[in-house]
Amino acid sequence: MSGILAVIGKGKDPQLVKELSERMSHRGPDESDLHIMENGSIICHESLSIIDLKSGKQPIQGTKNAWMIHDGEIYNHQEIREGILKNHTFRTKSDSEVIVHLFEEFGYDFCNMMDGDFAFVIIDGDDYIAGRDPIGVKPLYYGLDERGRIYFSSEMKSIADQCKSFSTFPPGHYYTAKTGFVKYYDPEYEDHENANQSLDLDLIRVTLTEAIRKRLMSDVPVGVLLSGGLDSSLIAAITSRLLAENGKKLRSFSIGLDADSPDNIVARKAAEFLGTEHHEVHFTIEEGVEIIEKIIYHIETYDIISVRAGVPMYLLSKAISEKGIKVILSGEGADEIFGGHLYFRNAPSAEEFQKETIERVQKLFTADILRADKATMANSLEIRLPFLDKEFLDVAIRIKTEEKQPKTYDGAEKYILRKAFDTPENPYLPTEVLWRQKEQFSDGVGYSWINELIEYCSAQVSDEQLAGAAVEFPYNPPTTKEAYFYRSVFHKYYPQTSAAQTVRKWIPKWQDNPDPSGRANSAHIKADTEIAKSGIAV
Repeated sequence: MSGILAVIGKGKDPQLVKELSERMSHRGPDESDLHIMENGSIICHESLSIIDLKSGKQPIQGTKNAWMIHDGEIYNHQEIREGILKNHTFRTKSDSEVIVHLFEEFGYDFCNMMDGDFAFVIIDGDDYIAGRDPIGVKPLYYGLDERGRIYFSSEMKSIADQCKSFSTFPPGHYYTAKTGFVKYYDPEYEDHENANQSLDLDLIRVTLTEAIRKRLMSDVPVGVLLSGGLDSSLIAAITSRLLAENGKKLRSFSIGLDADSPDNIVARKAAEFLGTEHHEVHFTIEEGVEIIEKIIYHIETYDIISVRAGVPMYLLSKAISEKGIKVILSGEGADEIFGGHLYFRNAPSAEEFQKETIERVQKLFTADILRADKATMANSLEIRLPFLDKEFLDVAIRIKTEEKQPKTYDGAEKYILRKAFDTPENPYLPTEVLWRQKEQFSDGVGYSWINELIEYCSAQVSDEQLAGAAVEFPYNPPTTKEAYFYRSVFHKYYPQTSAAQTVRKWIPKWQDNPDPSGRANSAHIKADTEIAKSGIAV
């Protein structure tokens, strides 16, 4: 929805702060504003208007002296307005305004009252609070400069050269000067032994449907990313049904190297079945390679899989934004929740399988979520992720582990998610889409994309450069030429050690090949045959 920047402390030049905020103008091209507090602190907002297009301008003032900036959406804002804040006077119809009134009413202890995706800062005199949503759907960074001023920002690029140290704000926490970081999100599923709920396919279907319904909250057009994989196809199927209730037609979007790429072929089948207004985007490998530097600048990481997938996601987002869409739904999170990545087949025990699913969900903000948010917001497009809904997570992660393991179902990953929507009397998707094997997004756009990308990167890096990588990049040194190339581009824009430390490399467990591509897992070759033999995908 926006880019936020707060500088807490005296003496910072407001014009400079405005320029720092404008580094994130892609996150909010509709409006930009700044407010200077009496004590010299400054808050800025770059707005992408989604809710209350007329009066929802930020920063927003509370009843008295508190001011707030917010990135994201509060899906239960109407319920909050009519319930626990019914005695408050609101200046706008914006969902964001409930945040400052919750602070006025309850002090620091209010983040759990909100159902949504958010990063916010509130300043009230010398008091302040910053917070981030439970899973980290919305990005947030914090840092300190040489004068002791504290910064909060949606993206690293606005503060990296201003702070002597900075880091990623942890999801599910709030921060105040009085308390430091406080973990407010403490779900039962984080206790691994709580995976003891009986399988209820109806409950999976109902909670995911409700997660999507609330994410259709918008005063602007909404679309869906449709890769043709299970996750995005289910999101599209449910969304199309919900929109049809109001006589609306869903607009869906896919991308690939050409019409014959794996994702485009299956996305076309799903779109035809669902009756969506489907748009297909093609790109050449040359076009993809040309924007790698831009991608790394925008997504602020050198993680291999994030860069590989970030290129097609950026290009697709650009095409979607050009068609006037401002909000898009996507399927990130399902593979982590249900152990859908092919390496999960190799888990040595049910306990290790469950532990890895929880850890992967907790770390999504360092990889898939980060890439999804920043690649889309680089094109002023807001992404919403229904699988990461709090209620859905609580239902799905706590299901008995053996119900989620592929080996329970002859190798079919995410079997219970597929089965929940396998309703022959009123099918959500064609069988070949519902039971399609997992593909990495960066693979599904066309297998030659990754092959030629690796080849291109290798041509840019000499053997001598790679041999000296540990000296050149002492923190987390790259070990392949592809990784070295991405790291060198990242270092060009973000040379600080603090910047390098915000990146977490994703290396799948329990497989010999450290490449994060789904095709690197031996299960990728075996899975089609196994699933066919099981009689599941017919």
